[in-house]
Amino acid sequence: MISSLVANEDVTRFRDIIECRLGLYFDESKRDFLAGLLQARLEKRTQACDAYLNALEDAPSHGEWRVLGQLLTVPETYFFRHFEQFRAFAEVALPARMAARVQSRQISVLSLGCASGEEAYSMAVMVREAGMDTSWNISITGEDINPAVIEKAAVGRYTEWALRDTPPEFRQKWFQRQGREYVLDRSIREAVRFEERNLAAGAADFWLPEAYDIIFCRNMMMYFSPEKARTLVGNIARSLAPGGYLFLGHAETLRGLSHDFQLCHSHETFYYRRRAANETASELWEPDPASFALPPQLTAVLSSGDAWVDAIQRSSERIRQLIPAPGQVRDVVGKKLRWNLEGALELLRQERFAEALAAMAGLPTEAETDVDTLLLKAVLFTHSGQLASAAQVCRTLLELDDLNAGAWYVLALCCEGDGNNDLAIEHNRAAVYLDPEFAMPHLHLGLLLRRAGDLDAAQQELVCAERLLQQEEASRLLLFGGGFGREALLALCNAELRACGGQR
Repeated sequence: MISSLVANEDVTRFRDIIECRLGLYFDESKRDFLAGLLQARLEKRTQACDAYLNALEDAPSHGEWRVLGQLLTVPETYFFRHFEQFRAFAEVALPARMAARVQSRQISVLSLGCASGEEAYSMAVMVREAGMDTSWNISITGEDINPAVIEKAAVGRYTEWALRDTPPEFRQKWFQRQGREYVLDRSIREAVRFEERNLAAGAADFWLPEAYDIIFCRNMMMYFSPEKARTLVGNIARSLAPGGYLFLGHAETLRGLSHDFQLCHSHETFYYRRRAANETASELWEPDPASFALPPQLTAVLSSGDAWVDAIQRSSERIRQLIPAPGQVRDVVGKKLRWNLEGALELLRQERFAEALAAMAGLPTEAETDVDTLLLKAVLFTHSGQLASAAQVCRTLLELDDLNAGAWYVLALCCEGDGNNDLAIEHNRAAVYLDPEFAMPHLHLGLLLRRAGDLDAAQQELVCAERLLQQEEASRLLLFGGGFGREALLALCNAELRACGGQR
């Protein structure tokens, strides 16, 4: 319940000012929290609400913003959080950037939203552990809006809880216990500097062109408004040198925010590499459903071990039940195109795949670079068994948008059809990373992993697919469901889960 001392419109204004100045977004579920905070600040400052809000609006450098930055952010973190990313940092990103900077022998690393310094210090430890040539100048800087955590970071004293994921050999080597705290080795403390900074505010002297080699910006953009997140990613893209690396939080992606980066995958984690101006690489960079009856085609898949893509090619009867009748179709992705795809979709409904592809060949020239049209073409090629053509269309699409989860999924189907199940698994994982709510790559992963004998991992993917299929959009089932309806796909999940040993 919002405090009666703070008007509803004042809370809305307070929220809007915070979003504008700090970039932090608070939805309606946080309204009571903001109301309580506003009331507490008014009482602390003995100020009228209008006067307080006017001061925040009129003075971006007002000292009150430092207080709000401290009260509105969550500083909890720990050393080596998601250790696989630090391995990729030390074994992929750092050597690659050293090769690029061999003349200057200088590497610049940023930890944005660094909180109390654990992330930045973890990178410094990895640099030392990698045995880098001491003639190199590897600068690591931590930035955070919260002055209290910046002060804590500079001291370098931590509780055992902050070291809960620290490898024992690192703890012994780089920390000294003093009472109930652990003090970080002086050489590591001196390898990192910390600055208080509001990343939502423009700072031309900070976001210098191509100034940085590696940036960690983990679990921060999720708190930003979409507009501020795009601005931040744009600043990062301009400030990263071509070939520089960006690490995001485990559940964060650049999908819908930027096309300036190439998706990378190694060490069982995803991260990004800044493209050069003329670079368009699309490959991943490697170092009660029990009551549903399975359609005959899916029963055959379970009993024969056929590839999922084979079942898709044999599912034409189901396609008739999924595609809307003529006149009801706008397009397959929910946006109005400048050209008409109804003819191709009607031919797909009639199982006339070759004619559908021929109809798409007559589309205007600009359709050749429209990602949604390309995706439909790739699906048609897949249904017709022309997997090499489908894969080529997917690669063309990914050169335009390599964060397109649908393209990675269709490419995974093509890889499976070509007998390369390992690459199919990697492409499905890319699709899942880019769009965790996309059911079909979870399902395909489950099928592939079960056949590979990894039953625990298969079961996790299938449980996830089963949950997501129940709420999947009809348009995505139409495009990616292989011609099968929701109930048939749920039945497949159910049967596969039983095959994994799960109780269904």
